[in-house]
Amino acid sequence: MNLKGRNLISISDYTKEEYLEILRLAEEFEKNPKQEILRDKVVASIFFEPSTRTRLSFESAASMLGAKVIGFSNPSATSQSKGESLHDTIKMLSSYVDIIVMRHSIEGAARYAAEVASVPFINAGDGANQHPTQCMLDLYSILKTQGTLENLNIALVGDLKYGRTVHSLVQAMSNFNATFHLVSPNELKLPSSVKMHIKDANLKYEQYTNLEDVIPFADIIYMTRIQRERFSDPLEYEKVKDSYILDAAMLKGCKETMRILHPLPRVNEIATDVDKTPYAYYFQQARNGVYVRQALMAAILGVK
Repeated sequence: MNLKGRNLISISDYTKEEYLEILRLAEEFEKNPKQEILRDKVVASIFFEPSTRTRLSFESAASMLGAKVIGFSNPSATSQSKGESLHDTIKMLSSYVDIIVMRHSIEGAARYAAEVASVPFINAGDGANQHPTQCMLDLYSILKTQGTLENLNIALVGDLKYGRTVHSLVQAMSNFNATFHLVSPNELKLPSSVKMHIKDANLKYEQYTNLEDVIPFADIIYMTRIQRERFSDPLEYEKVKDSYILDAAMLKGCKETMRILHPLPRVNEIATDVDKTPYAYYFQQARNGVYVRQALMAAILGVK
């Protein structure tokens, strides 16, 4: 299987078999993360929107493999502040680097930038649309904790409307015969366009407003924060911001093998007393991002 030169814009750009190959490579990198296989490569890390884990884990992943990293995390310190277009920024950057990793606040910006770029391109999140590398590390985390990706009960909780990590994960897990349990306020239900992936795969989903309804049978509880930055009306955010708060007492009666994931950052949707339970996996999940992003860059740059 050859991923050399391939872009990753949406999780649907890769097949089920290609996901599994990336996860296999990630396992290799987890065992041996420091390899100088990208020592002659330059990686662009350009973030038009705030990020902690995604940006730092990409840069850590590249550095551990010997690559040089250039880029920015504050677009106001670039020529964008002078009116330079995204087209020109990407065109120029393509002549400096071997691969571009970009986050942008506008849905569809990643697809547009990839069309302009003359080097491989990885989407690190575009607005409320897609976050495929987060999805890959979510798949890796599910596989590590459950021993399989097949036939699982996946509970997705919180902001299912704007949550790009949720949209990507639904698409990916629709390849593995999952049953989806969708927990959200009525205002933040999973969009119909994303539900179509479930329907097209002839899979089941149920919608809930009460988190406690799904805890007894869930294999994975995927918590998300209600994203204030996605609301144009602050009053609408205030209505739903504390809809779900998972605490340790609520976990009585859950499956022993159940694990809690979260793309982070959390606000208050997971109480800190959950951190010490055996069910909490979100910090390990974040660490898995380094290995998965190493696997992606190595495969796309043709060194693995």
